[in-house]
Amino acid sequence: MWKDYHSVVSINEAVQILAEKRAEARIIAGATDLMLEMERSVRKGIETLVDITRISGLNQISLAEDDQIHLGPLVTHGDCAASKLIIDHGFPLAKACWEVGAPQIRNRGTIAGNIITASPANDTIPPLMSLNASVVLRSLRGTRVVPLSEFYKGVRSTVMEPEEILVDIFFPPLKANQHGYFYKLGLRKAQAISVVDCSVVLTLDGSRVIDAAITLGSIAPVIVHAHEAEQYLRGKDLDELTILKASSLAKNSARPIDDIRSSSNYRLEMVQVCVKRSLEAILKGEEKASYPGHPVLLRAANTSDEQGLLTSFHHVVGKTEPAIETTINGRPYRFSSGYNKSLLRLIREDAGLIGTKEGCAEGECGACTVFLDGMAVMSCLVPAVRAHKAQITTIEGIAQDGKLHPVQQAFIDKGAVQCGYSTPGFIMSAVMLLDEITQPSIEEIKEAISGNLCRCTGYYSIVAAVEQAARSH
Repeated sequence: MWKDYHSVVSINEAVQILAEKRAEARIIAGATDLMLEMERSVRKGIETLVDITRISGLNQISLAEDDQIHLGPLVTHGDCAASKLIIDHGFPLAKACWEVGAPQIRNRGTIAGNIITASPANDTIPPLMSLNASVVLRSLRGTRVVPLSEFYKGVRSTVMEPEEILVDIFFPPLKANQHGYFYKLGLRKAQAISVVDCSVVLTLDGSRVIDAAITLGSIAPVIVHAHEAEQYLRGKDLDELTILKASSLAKNSARPIDDIRSSSNYRLEMVQVCVKRSLEAILKGEEKASYPGHPVLLRAANTSDEQGLLTSFHHVVGKTEPAIETTINGRPYRFSSGYNKSLLRLIREDAGLIGTKEGCAEGECGACTVFLDGMAVMSCLVPAVRAHKAQITTIEGIAQDGKLHPVQQAFIDKGAVQCGYSTPGFIMSAVMLLDEITQPSIEEIKEAISGNLCRCTGYYSIVAAVEQAARSH
């Protein structure tokens, strides 16, 4: 894992460290990709992490005076999925963000991180490319603007220099005559990597297509435009016959591979299916038909980026090793160890709170769910130092005044405990859901626990328990 950790409070501070450490350093925000990559030795030679999550104001989504929608580098998938501005004027991005991982992942994972990781299966890149997005990169030498279409060199490879940080993402808002859709094909509804995905943006004059952008993900080393399909659509009336021809032409841009998720032949056929369904959704005016009115976020209403660290925190091995000071379940803790481990292991090994479980250790099972500064997160994907000056709640802090939380009691009453290993994570997700939505629907309950896996497949009793808790909450 890493050696040194810097939690900074300004972009200037971050670029200074990058200029000094260059390829040895990485910027982190959500860290949901980087933690796994380092654990699996995919990213080698990284010794320094620069955490920018305590820099105020970087989580803003705004329509600026330049008539562009801007996303700060700390904007998360959850932020975009719930943003009215994005839903109304960048819907393909909102839908892609909503289908990333599960609520705990969406609370930490950032759009900037998804862009920089540069996997062709990353869901937010196709919609951003179809929306004609650009990124702003900054270093000590100044800033430069790079269209997203020119940002990628290959799989997990970009034009970013080691000393650069991404400070802005921007794209023009969709106008009244522009319609967009994102379609993802995965092996399951939640926590799924795309087998194939596509984003479509059409500019229409009545039923006539004036312009078209169709971008395809997970079918080539980088995200690609379906140029033949785009060209064919321009000047045509959008109808069933046009859609059939355009979706067939989209296959010509695919160069899929065989991997654990799919064969290349299946991917090739599914390109046509995904593009066809996207175009049909636009034709029928049903782009937002299945989109939730109030997406489940699993975060407290008063969550703010103003919490926590007011001054920088620097842990440099052998030089500066300040204690990690945090609050867990309302009690202050001070750690002089745990600097290069996950928050999960800090909680279990250093704080001695073993209720939070380690299941997969890669953000798939949700057994390690805790609340970090008012939002549910997978603690196995959070660096331990992020606990400094933070407010953390674990399963041990849910009961109050010696009385079980209604969710805990309902799990007992409904027999939802099963083997018990995954139970703490389910309870944490359910508790945060009821804080967010007092009377959730069945679909909202299912969405809230979509990041939690039950090893005993007891979902019916779990859903029933959350329903009971909502009635008594």
